[in-house]
Amino acid sequence: MTRLHLFLLPLALVLACTTPDSPCRADAPVAVEELARQVDAAIERETLAGANAAVAPPSSDEIFLRRVWLDIVGDIPAPEDVIAFALDPAPDKRAAVVRGLLADEQYGVNWARYWRDVVFSRRVEDRALLAANAMEADLSAQLNANRPWSEIAAEFITARGDVRENGATAIIMAQDGRTEETTAEMARIFLGIQIQCAQCHDHPYDEYRREEFHELAAFFPRIAVRPVRSAARRSFEVVVSDRPQRRGRGNNDRLPMPEHRMPDLGNPDAAGRQMQPKFFLTGAKMPFGTPDDERRGTLADWLTGNEWFATALVNRMWAELVGEGFYTPIDDLGPGRTALAPTAAKLLSEQFVASGYDVKRLIETICATDAYQRESRPRRESDQPAFAANVPQPLRADQLYNAITSALEIAEPAPRRQEFRRPSGDATRRGGFNATFGFDPSEPRDEIVGSIPQSLALMNSPQLAAAMRADRRTLLGQLEQQIESDEQMIAELYLRLLSRQPTVDELATTSAYFESVADRPASVEDLAWALLNSAEFQHRR
Repeated sequence: MTRLHLFLLPLALVLACTTPDSPCRADAPVAVEELARQVDAAIERETLAGANAAVAPPSSDEIFLRRVWLDIVGDIPAPEDVIAFALDPAPDKRAAVVRGLLADEQYGVNWARYWRDVVFSRRVEDRALLAANAMEADLSAQLNANRPWSEIAAEFITARGDVRENGATAIIMAQDGRTEETTAEMARIFLGIQIQCAQCHDHPYDEYRREEFHELAAFFPRIAVRPVRSAARRSFEVVVSDRPQRRGRGNNDRLPMPEHRMPDLGNPDAAGRQMQPKFFLTGAKMPFGTPDDERRGTLADWLTGNEWFATALVNRMWAELVGEGFYTPIDDLGPGRTALAPTAAKLLSEQFVASGYDVKRLIETICATDAYQRESRPRRESDQPAFAANVPQPLRADQLYNAITSALEIAEPAPRRQEFRRPSGDATRRGGFNATFGFDPSEPRDEIVGSIPQSLALMNSPQLAAAMRADRRTLLGQLEQQIESDEQMIAELYLRLLSRQPTVDELATTSAYFESVADRPASVEDLAWALLNSAEFQHRR
């Protein structure tokens, strides 16, 4: 990505109430700094009261800068950015760097890749990946334009067309256009509610009934995924039919039916009960026979206007940035759940709605909170207070790939067509890297662990091994030739790989190692490998 020189960026304007002393109306968003203060105050009351000893102090500038770069643009800062930020005396420099990163085009790319992983990690088959590139490209542009999240979600719900041309078809394509699976994913992703547990029986832990799941599924029976009939290109399209169709012999395509039927568990061969489209959270319903456009369009309005739509996005973003959600798991909330710091969650959700579903503003607010800016600590035990510290997060595959290529200045190869998760042993090509290092961002991060294939991918990549040699053709070799002092060389590697200066002990240890090894280029290579393979490099803390 193009490096930012953040100290040159102008400050952005923030939204404020009409007068400083008057209460804000529900439709007038509170200023970012004030909302962050209110959220912190609510967390102080509801989770941190009496836990002063457990509350982590504010993070250093170096840790904050690396954290916010990885969170917003999915990359690490260059050494000059770290130095400039450290020397900047401005009291609002942290807010300024957040606004600068949100204005960079890599913000949209980073978060589009996050949502791509959310959607395709639970695909029903690999051909769904044909839609991944289009989703990433379209969503990147929408996020950078700061299009309201409600409008983005509505397009996913109502999508149709060629999956390689319309990125909004991604969720439907990932579920092969199957009615029940599409229904479950729309509810999980946009409402944070796992109603799929009620597909075959009443939900065992929540109030949702089997009929409610199938009434929601009745909004999606008229869609299907079909191959695009073309000798020139391989693709699929989301198609819609409001008329019944007959399945031909030998035709494996799932054909849309005019209305959804709930299977009869006692008699699987029976047609099942015809279900009327009905939104389970409000009871709002539509008549039988409603055309697909009106059916899914109305559901999009009802879903995005529901309070759990805003809360689901707020909870997911808070968990991604702070390390723990108000609700855990991040996609299992709803009326039967109790939030950690419920006032803070409600404040953020209500203001997200008041802002017009402004995702950039939500991220800016979270990054302004003390909860976000605290030092990181290992994931808390159940008897410890929530949000007393930020929580280290393993880097997503794209973040780790960006960090490696940026630190070593490795040119990224031009992507192959539709290579998103192409099996490959080439760890320097993004598609192969994602196939090896990718994980489902909806899963708890403490369940994400390294693997032997990941270690082997890094060790066996010819391009990475070449970049880690300190010869005249590589960045390491050029630095080794240009920087005569061992201490300065060590400091440069720490800045490039960990975005910070070495501690006194680290400098003493590594300097002693450099002195003990007669081959200085080999010492440079060894230190670079050690830093790249460290938990600190492979995590955002």
